[in-house]
Amino acid sequence: MQDSLVYPRDLLGYAGQPPDPLWPGGALIAVSIVLNVEEGGEYNILHGDAHAEYVLTDAGVSTPLLAARDANVESMFGYGSRAGFWRVMRLLREREVQATIYAVGMALERNPAAAVEIKASGFDTVCHGYRWIDYHTVDEATERAHIARNVSAITAAIGRPPIGWYTGRPSPNTRRLVADHGGFLYDCDAYDDDLPYWTAMAGKPHLILPYSLDNNDARLVRGGDFATGDDFFTYCRDAFDCLYREGEAGRPRMMSIGLHSRIIGRPGRIGGLARLLDHIQRHDGVWLAGRDAIARHWIAQHPPTPAA
Repeated sequence: MQDSLVYPRDLLGYAGQPPDPLWPGGALIAVSIVLNVEEGGEYNILHGDAHAEYVLTDAGVSTPLLAARDANVESMFGYGSRAGFWRVMRLLREREVQATIYAVGMALERNPAAAVEIKASGFDTVCHGYRWIDYHTVDEATERAHIARNVSAITAAIGRPPIGWYTGRPSPNTRRLVADHGGFLYDCDAYDDDLPYWTAMAGKPHLILPYSLDNNDARLVRGGDFATGDDFFTYCRDAFDCLYREGEAGRPRMMSIGLHSRIIGRPGRIGGLARLLDHIQRHDGVWLAGRDAIARHWIAQHPPTPAA
């Protein structure tokens, strides 16, 4: 019994009794669409790394090339920045969707044209690590420096400081370092709920907006169960329909949808995203919002309790 008092994981959450989020306008569901901008910040010996990138490419998960550049992987990432990013942004603009950008600092530094487009869109821009790498093996001092550098890079590129954080491959130190840095309204390095929630870091309230790796186009290249844009559409449609029905039953929820320029931005896949937006936008009672707006709403409607 004593162990349960110090166990560091929260397996209960809202324990089946989540609060009514009171979404604006009485919405039945809040939908957060996220576009990851990573190309140019991935593993590469040009960036001082010991190996080339090897995950989330159309080559599937493979063994990384050591001490060498991987021309195929570089080219696949290049497609995202050169073509896919613009195709996805154009679709979001056409559908008047308010989205969120997960931005890798180094990637924005290498793609000023994308930074201009993001700034013009007004999309909430979240820190996605200064590098798109696995921070499990990065020492604490370096990770701390990368957090600060990521904030500076996004602020310089977009013209406004980021207020959200998402590493994706965090270290055991990441959340503490993010809280120590300060300046963030919310943290997305979690996948454990359908609603935002409060936790505590160093005795201070820390807001979590869970993200999603299942409603995510990454499944198209992880060697798993998605092969086509229709697979992505069908799964995300079913997730939306379930959460929407729960909202109709008086239990409104939040849905996150993860996109990558080099994945969903391909011509053979973008139709799946278009059909998903068609489906979502045919429904009344949907709040399509940036994560900044969702975080501010949660803070206003559900401020932290002393126990948070």
